[in-house]
Amino acid sequence: MTMKISFELSDNDLNFFRKALKESRRAVRDADESEIIDAVNVVLEEIRKNEPLPDFVSKRIPELESLISMLTDDEWHLPEADRERLLATFIYFADPEDILPDHIPVIGYLDDVIIIELVVRELHHVRMAYADFCQFREDYDDDKGKDIDPAIRRDRIDRQRQQLHQRMQRRSAQQKKSKLW
Repeated sequence: MTMKISFELSDNDLNFFRKALKESRRAVRDADESEIIDAVNVVLEEIRKNEPLPDFVSKRIPELESLISMLTDDEWHLPEADRERLLATFIYFADPEDILPDHIPVIGYLDDVIIIELVVRELHHVRMAYADFCQFREDYDDDKGKDIDPAIRRDRIDRQRQQLHQRMQRRSAQQKKSKLW
């Protein structure tokens, strides 16, 4: 038997979570990126030890892993503002004593899930561009194989990344403009 409980977060509610994320961003400026990523990975390992997980948590783990990959991919070169946003998200996620302490059974990760969902939605165009980049890179490597000159590969990958960065910036700007109107 399943039970569905749903609730809607208003703009005011979301602003509460955005404020918490901004507080985490202040910490990002002084934190070491590799330490933040290590901390998030430790939390993910800890979460996996507590399986079975609530579905609302387990559904977000692949999204969180995708965000980590996007941040750590040396060929992607995530823009600085987006890097900072992800690092702030990771700091918030790794903090066991955030709005809802993580040790509270079932609901301890609810606030973390809301933060992740908020960032995933705000970075929609960035995530889509990254997915296209990964697909391009995989197809390119499969097509050209190991015989391709590394300089030629790097140049082609760089051009594709630049095009996708331009696309994601253009789409993000259009999205912000449409929200204003």
